Amino acid sequence: MISEFDAIYENGMLRPLVPLQLAEQERVKLTVKRDDVEGWMDVEYMESCAAEADESITLESVRESLAKIKGSMDAAIDETRGEY
Repeated sequence: MISEFDAIYENGMLRPLVPLQLAEQERVKLTVKRDDVEGWMDVEYMESCAAEADESITLESVRESLAKIKGSMDAAIDETRGEY
């Protein structure tokens, strides 16, 4: 059985915020995922990208453009940028 629940880390222990249906001394496997998404995402950069985004470009037009590329994407990028 897999269950997901919120917990708080305090005094060196994880404390679930809801009652768990577990037997006394039952072994479980924990995966810890931090709730703090803001801590690892560059929100300022994402906001600046959103501000510069061209709303007139559709997903379909991007797909059409990408479909015209023959061979590998690496080769197409090298052809456009040239050697470094």
